Amino acid sequence: MIKCSECGYENIDGLDYCDGCGAKLTAAPAPAAESGGAAAPEPVAQPEPAAEPAPVAAAEEAPAAPPPSEAPTGEIKPPPEPSVTAAAAAPAAEPPPASAAAGSSSRAKLQVVRGGRKGQEFPLENGNNLVGRWDPETGAFPEVDLDQDDPEAKISRKHALIRFEAGKITVEDIGSLNGTYVNRQPRLLPGNPVELKSGDEIIIGKTFLKLVVDPVS
Repeated sequence: MIKCSECGYENIDGLDYCDGCGAKLTAAPAPAAESGGAAAPEPVAQPEPAAEPAPVAAAEEAPAAPPPSEAPTGEIKPPPEPSVTAAAAAPAAEPPPASAAAGSSSRAKLQVVRGGRKGQEFPLENGNNLVGRWDPETGAFPEVDLDQDDPEAKISRKHALIRFEAGKITVEDIGSLNGTYVNRQPRLLPGNPVELKSGDEIIIGKTFLKLVVDPVS
């Protein structure tokens, strides 16, 4: 046992501080070990008592910062102007598709070059253009009326269909008796449109027509 020199409390061996008052203990000198005797057990270290936490000082209240819109002198500054205007930030408008632009900036016509009234022209309308011979009894009222250019009646009343739409021009045989030909190639199959370009030659019956596409100034 170790007796505390401060309060006289007797503590068990191996303690560094008094269990009674917490004072530092001074260990008494151990007697000399006899020869051949067992060695004295080493004292077991005891954890030191936890110190009480110091009181936390109340945080001082920081002075409120002045509003950002107010200057130190009390004057109110206007808000800063945006660096980029809404008009500059807006995306540029995309150009119209090429096909639509072509349809609105060109005009097309068929010109008789052989077998009929040479030089006769037939302007093409936007949309469908029926090619044939005018005949009210059968309800044939073609936009391209070749009745006067076909004395031998080689052209059917409803012979072919030319479509002019969005800058694209096609020709299609619609079941004619003598057929439709483009650039003297094999006869077109009915119901299969073929795209045309300016300068192409169309043969209907014995009448030769040339497609002319002019830009609109």
